Amino acid sequence: MKKTGKRVGLVFVIIIGLVLAAVLILLTVLTVTEYKPAEVEKVAHLGKAQKRLKVGDTVNIVSWNIGFGALGDNADFFMDGGTQVKPSTKERVQENIAAITDFLSGEEADLLLLQEVDEKSTHSYYIDERAMIAQGLEKAGLSYENWMAYNFKTLFVPYPIPPVGREQAGQVTFSAYPATEGERVSLPCPFSYPVRLANLKRCLLVNRIPIEDSDRELVVVNFHLEAYDDGAGKEAQTRALADFLQEEVNKGNYVIAGGDFNQTLDTVELSKYPQQDEKLWEPGIIETESFSCMQSLMDDRLPSCRSLDRPYDSRSPLFQYYVIDGYLVSDNLKVEKLETVDLGFVNSDHNPVRLQITVE
Repeated sequence: MKKTGKRVGLVFVIIIGLVLAAVLILLTVLTVTEYKPAEVEKVAHLGKAQKRLKVGDTVNIVSWNIGFGALGDNADFFMDGGTQVKPSTKERVQENIAAITDFLSGEEADLLLLQEVDEKSTHSYYIDERAMIAQGLEKAGLSYENWMAYNFKTLFVPYPIPPVGREQAGQVTFSAYPATEGERVSLPCPFSYPVRLANLKRCLLVNRIPIEDSDRELVVVNFHLEAYDDGAGKEAQTRALADFLQEEVNKGNYVIAGGDFNQTLDTVELSKYPQQDEKLWEPGIIETESFSCMQSLMDDRLPSCRSLDRPYDSRSPLFQYYVIDGYLVSDNLKVEKLETVDLGFVNSDHNPVRLQITVE
């Protein structure tokens, strides 16, 4: 019995040793390969744009968090109280991206600001969503330049079980106007080592579009702020965004920033979308005075996002909705229209938000 006990103990020690060794190896690999973008990096574009922008023109924009093509109405997500790590099938991701592309093609917008676009990720079956959307827009006869700025790039996310795996995703901007440059501007990262190794490195995707017969530019900013921090990260990133926009306004430029705040502006009527359960994710509130140099725009007539604690059920009176997607627009641009489009959350957990402005 003593020998048997010693053997069991030895096996236990060996197993623990192997587990610790595996963890150490994984930590080492993730440390060596950690994505460490510079504060500002140039971003190359694909495609070709043909329009030219001038004062007096009206510009149509769509901003949409497409949920990696993985968060359609059949999905929940483990970070929001659900159980799923990835969607049921590769075919469903392809179906979602195809439907998203069809909608965007029908809009014929001048600017498309997309968030949560996967390129080579386990949970979306390694589909290059940027390429799929670009090809679809081209087949529809639309000419765009497009840029991608990564905010999630890691060889392996080791949680939950089964794990997320590889992640390579970010923000993509399509422009019908040629831009003089594209930049990735880093935002503060709220996560410390080693958590940051398998977490997002948030950023702004910035494009500068020349305006004919003008020394000013149209500065377009595509953003996606922090979601799952304690709140300090959101605040720091919001301040960084505000500072960047103020600097561009001080130059006299026209500025449009659009995307997913993961927060709600204080102008939104929260009683329309009350918090149903304290256990569910809850967005913070942004005071519009934080962006005193800009017009702060959110359309609360419809929700822009739904909870991922369970698959979507429009019939449920207790389903959790949010208004967290919108725009910031400089005062020298006239806002003609702001509209959240009700697509029923069929292909993404967010609805697209349209904006129409005139360059004055």
